[in-house]
Amino acid sequence: MRTRSRHSIRWGLVALAAIWMLAIVPLSVAAAPYAAMVMDARSGEVLHASNADTRLHPASLTKMMTLYIVFEAVENGEIGLDDQVTISRHAASEPPSKLGLRAGQSIRLRYLIRAAAVRSANDAATALAEAVEGSEARFARRMNRTAQAMGMTRTTFRNAHGLTEEGHLSTARDMTVLGRHLIYDYPQYYNLFSRLTADAGVRTVRHTNRNLLSSYAGADGIKTGYTSASGFNLTASAERGGTRIIATVFGGRSSATRNAKVAELLDLGFRRAPTRMALSRPARPPYLGRIGGETDPGTYGHKVRLIGAAAVQRSLRPRVRPSIAPPVVAVQVAEADIEEALRAAQDEPAPDLAEGDKDGDTEPRTTPVARPAELTLASVDPAAVAEQPEERLVERVSTSGGRHWGITVGRYPSEYTARKVLLQIALTEISTLDGSLRKVRKRADGFDANFMGLTRETAELACRRLQAQKITCFMIEPSG
Repeated sequence: MRTRSRHSIRWGLVALAAIWMLAIVPLSVAAAPYAAMVMDARSGEVLHASNADTRLHPASLTKMMTLYIVFEAVENGEIGLDDQVTISRHAASEPPSKLGLRAGQSIRLRYLIRAAAVRSANDAATALAEAVEGSEARFARRMNRTAQAMGMTRTTFRNAHGLTEEGHLSTARDMTVLGRHLIYDYPQYYNLFSRLTADAGVRTVRHTNRNLLSSYAGADGIKTGYTSASGFNLTASAERGGTRIIATVFGGRSSATRNAKVAELLDLGFRRAPTRMALSRPARPPYLGRIGGETDPGTYGHKVRLIGAAAVQRSLRPRVRPSIAPPVVAVQVAEADIEEALRAAQDEPAPDLAEGDKDGDTEPRTTPVARPAELTLASVDPAAVAEQPEERLVERVSTSGGRHWGITVGRYPSEYTARKVLLQIALTEISTLDGSLRKVRKRADGFDANFMGLTRETAELACRRLQAQKITCFMIEPSG
């Protein structure tokens, strides 16, 4: 009887332990729904989708939007990279992953950005939100406004860090769209997402996705995420030979299996994407300013804004003026006016030096010599001038020996890629392109790779040879 009782107690304890393990082991990781999206970043074309529009927990992929808005705020003078941010009690109390900030501590904004991008620090993300908008709630409203402007129609944000919260949901498609905007809207900051380590002020932090960045050729970002409700998430991007692919995975079972799946999806993207494609950047959402907390203009354009208990003062960053060509003014001069001007120049004596110019060396006065009587003035047909005043051009003989043609060998997403392609082609086509000038010209949607200083015959020959190798080539005619 006692033996049976002991067996009952033992099995009861086993059952209790099993229930306890179910409670503490994050089985929801395995049960988290899977979703994926693969996109050609150059065009926005979807190359693969699986469950891509299902609203799921994004976890720390959320920080991509947090950082996007911080970059926007810096660009528009709302806050500066070297502004000191005072850490609130709310930000300091966020759970890990975190930088370990203390309430009342002061730290530069740039260090918070690095901590959020590289370490995925939750306390840094909350501090960034409060620095820009005064409160995380207002910042979340700005996140949702920006998401709608980007076309992220199935995303709602409730916080700046991505910890699980009711209603804080997104999709694989929306996160891929957000990643593409980060790449093209703020390329000057995108390198943050590829740093294996970064100085975050109080300590050096290591990248949460350093394994994929180190092992996958061309990988340069973007953001990891994990909660028990979401599983292991990742939006990643890689570039090879001018082709850029973005892949997003929700619901991975572990970081290793998630990375392997993302690598598989990136490979799929590179196989399916066309080798050459014109870059079509995503339409940048309009800048609408802050949600709350007035920014008061000060003297000479300065702004003063309170962050926690510290007052921060700064100037707006100057913006580059748009390049506007000066207007062409057509001037008509009659023959009688020319003769009158010549007579006046001959008859008028040279003026005396001004009082302030009498010291020092002076030149002797000269009197204009009368023009020869047999000088013939060029005749101008007034009727022709009146009929087409804007089309009268002065032509000059070219002294370039005819080497004023060029060729373009494609448009690329970065200046580095364009220069690399030019160098490769120059080395393989040295017989036709020797002596030409390699030139990269920035356009609204990319960088043109050009060879300039060619004769027309050389340009035609070079294009024929390059096109035979399946390389894009167009001739550039002389400009006027």
